[in-house]
Amino acid sequence: MELKLLNEQGQPASTVAAADTVFGRDFNEPLIHQVVVAYQANARSANSKQKDRSEVRHSTKKPFRQKGTGRARAGMTSSPLWRGGGKIFPNSPDQNYSHKVNRKMYRAGMCSILSQLAREDRVMVVESMSVDAPKTKLLVDKLKVMGLASVLVLTDGADENLILASRNLPNVLVLEARHADPVSLVHFDKVLITKPALAAVQEMLA
Repeated sequence: MELKLLNEQGQPASTVAAADTVFGRDFNEPLIHQVVVAYQANARSANSKQKDRSEVRHSTKKPFRQKGTGRARAGMTSSPLWRGGGKIFPNSPDQNYSHKVNRKMYRAGMCSILSQLAREDRVMVVESMSVDAPKTKLLVDKLKVMGLASVLVLTDGADENLILASRNLPNVLVLEARHADPVSLVHFDKVLITKPALAAVQEMLA
């Protein structure tokens, strides 16, 4: 698989050879769906708490007599059928939303995503990506020259200036290659990878 190598003006200068084991996989939609859903589920935290009928504040007095009123019989106001009553299946802080995905499945899913992005010409390589100062305007101007609006930038190391310059841009995300995730890969229109980050991605997923 050959990926485009862009210059600083965003023009294809040449190509870079990429491993077919990472960028030449078949598109496996069910696996990609499973990996993306599992990643999002594992990021969830059980932060909601509801009360069941034993926890709500209520009186144990019978609301009205059993017969003769024409209404359905009721024993307590804590019934889930009553307003203010407890929930039948309440949410709990102990709830576990995590999905298990085997390591080989996760890697195969990531490779399938990268392969499809490469086939759609949405993966590009640059020699390096940096800005002189942590200024958002500098990064905006650089990306505008390269013709990139919605982009995920994968670098080989934590460039403080680049990270700070991208924080206020909703359509730009800068990540180290080892922190690349399936949700970010499918979310952005383009993926821009530095040459060292490309080597790191291939080593990590091969």
